[in-house]
Amino acid sequence: VFPCSDENLFVFDCSSAEKQQDEKGTDKGSDDILAFAFSPSGGYFALTDDSKRLILFQTKPSWECLSVRFVTRRCTSLVITAAEDKIFVADKSGDVYSYSITESKADGKLELGHVSLLMDVALSADDQYILTADRDEKIRVSLTKAPYSIVSYCMGHREFVSKILVIPNCPDLLLSASGDSTLRLWQYKSGEEVHCCQLSAICGPQATKPDQVFFPLQSIPTVYIFQLDATAQQLLYKQQISLKHKGWDIAFQEMGDLWILQEDKEAPLLMYRACFVGAGSCYSHLYKASFDNMDEYLQRKEKKLQQQKKKNQDLQHGSSEQAKKKMKTEESSL
Repeated sequence: VFPCSDENLFVFDCSSAEKQQDEKGTDKGSDDILAFAFSPSGGYFALTDDSKRLILFQTKPSWECLSVRFVTRRCTSLVITAAEDKIFVADKSGDVYSYSITESKADGKLELGHVSLLMDVALSADDQYILTADRDEKIRVSLTKAPYSIVSYCMGHREFVSKILVIPNCPDLLLSASGDSTLRLWQYKSGEEVHCCQLSAICGPQATKPDQVFFPLQSIPTVYIFQLDATAQQLLYKQQISLKHKGWDIAFQEMGDLWILQEDKEAPLLMYRACFVGAGSCYSHLYKASFDNMDEYLQRKEKKLQQQKKKNQDLQHGSSEQAKKKMKTEESSL
C-alpha cells in the first residue's frame, strides 16, 4: 500500500500476479515479499517475493505495474542504479543478476557470483562500483560495467555481513553490519577499514547473539542511533529508543524524521522527530507521533464519498425541479 499524489492509496495484491508453476501445475512459493527498493529519484519501485517474481512499478506520474518477471533463485536483496536503467538482484545461490528497466520485460543477465549466499548488494552513488556482501564474512567491490574485475575486498568481519551501505553524503565510505556484533566503516575502494564499533559494549549482552544482530530490529525492541563524524571517520553512539513491540524496519526522511515500522496492528508506524538542543547532540531528545495512514485514508475516503453523494443528490434534486418546471410550462401552454 503506497500513498499517491492525489491523496489516494495505490494497492497491489501480489497474490493476483502471475506465478510460475512446477511440472505438477502447482504454484511455487508464497506471496511473502523478500526484498524491495525505490530508485534514487523515487520514480521506480521493485520487489521480489517467495514465488521468485520480480515486479517493477512506475510511481510517477501515477503508480503502475510495468512488468512481472521471474528470477532464477529466491532473492535476498536488490538495488536500482542511480541512472535508473537497471535493477541488480542478489540471490541465495550467491549470484547477482541485472534486469533492464527501459526494457521492462527483458530477461535477466548474470553479472557476478560468490561461492556462498549473498546477504546484500549496494552501488556507489555514481554507479561505478557494485558492492556485494556474503555469509562468509566477505565484502567484494567490483566495477559495475565489468563485474569480473574485482577492485578490492573489505576483510575483517568474523561472521556473516548482514547489511552494507555506501553513505550518501560520504560516497567514499562504506558502512557494514555483521553477526560478529560490529559496525565497521571502510574506504571501500582500497578495502581499508577505518573504524570498528563494538555493539556489545554499547547495547549490552543481547547484541552478542548473531541472530539478534542480523535482525536487530526484529529480535530486540530497541533502535540504536549513531552519528557519523565524517572528519574523524568514526561512528558516535547517541541514543537508544525502546519500543513496546519488535521493530521491523526503519527509515529517515530528508528532514531528519525517523520512521519505525513495528509489530503492532494498532500503531504499526511510529514517527520520531528530532529536537535540537544547543549546538551539541542532535538526537538527545526525540518525541513520538503515532501514524496510522489507513485510518486517515478511510476518513478522507468517507468524506469524499459523502461529498460526492451530496453533490449527486443536489444534481438529482436540481434535475427534478427543472423537470417539474418544464411540465408546468407545457401544461400552461396547453
